Amino acid sequence: MDLAIKDLVKLDDRVEAHLDGLRVAGEPGWELCKEALGNEEAGEVFAASVMAFESGIEARIQAVLDAVTAKPELARGMVSALGWLSFEQASPHIHRFLGSQVHLHRQIGLAGCVVQRADPGKILSQAVGSRNLPLRARALKAVGELGRKDLLKAVKDNLLAEDDQVRYWAAWSGVLLGELAAIPILQRLVEREEPLREQACAMALRCMSVEQGQAWLKTLVSAPNTLRLAVQAAGVMGDPANIPWLIRQMENPTVTRVAGESFTFITGIDLAYDDLDTDKPDGFETGPTEDPEDENVAMDADEDLPWPDPRLIEKWWEIHRLELDIPRSSLRGWPLLPRSLRN
Repeated sequence: MDLAIKDLVKLDDRVEAHLDGLRVAGEPGWELCKEALGNEEAGEVFAASVMAFESGIEARIQAVLDAVTAKPELARGMVSALGWLSFEQASPHIHRFLGSQVHLHRQIGLAGCVVQRADPGKILSQAVGSRNLPLRARALKAVGELGRKDLLKAVKDNLLAEDDQVRYWAAWSGVLLGELAAIPILQRLVEREEPLREQACAMALRCMSVEQGQAWLKTLVSAPNTLRLAVQAAGVMGDPANIPWLIRQMENPTVTRVAGESFTFITGIDLAYDDLDTDKPDGFETGPTEDPEDENVAMDADEDLPWPDPRLIEKWWEIHRLELDIPRSSLRGWPLLPRSLRN
């Protein structure tokens, strides 16, 4: 864990070094950022937002807002910039967005509060009742992120909303705030193949008992379109009783890597470090191909995961499973208790 934290610090330092180069460059640095906004990528929006917010120059901020308004999904880059800045630097911009009459700006303001862990107070109470559905959905998500139990009634009122995003974030925040009636809502979203089904599945499982989770896992395994989710669910549950089944799934090239990841989630074993991985199978292709006729341009979701060797892992598990003494509900071999989770 310490090594992973050090790696993240190194990445942070690299990002800050690049930003510092843009700061030193002055106006030419900003012009590079402004030009890069045309790429319509969140990373470029992040860099331009940091430069614009730090300068306080209205024309720069507006240039970034224009790019985000044209493609609202880029707003996450602007939110990340608000999180990168100190609270003192970010606060004036957050308050400006919260006070805007533009719904997208208010969404950015709420997300900026969350990333800075600053409670927006009454503004959040008003936003959860907004007629603008994207704003209401973002506000409902913030309720859970900020632990606003005083808004649980508003969350419950939206559990059966017609809009999928509103209903999902109401259920997501509901379970975080202890509303068990929200769990079936998440389960139905998973089984209906909603875009956020992986997050919904993980959140629902984390609020179930092991027995409830195992019963739902059987349902996911039996459905033809939820095998990948079932493999992920086994890792989220953290029950070592599922490891023999996970090892069998490692024989299936389509889910082998995510099965290895779930094995790591339960045991804490690094497959590559412990030489329990192997090479990609010959002829196996995933993600975009070089064929111009191929309409599938989705990236390989498991690209950065090692390929597990099921035979080596099965032998390793037979030798070490008793000495590990993994609890029935675990994360990386540790019990799901406050002390071990902080560690």
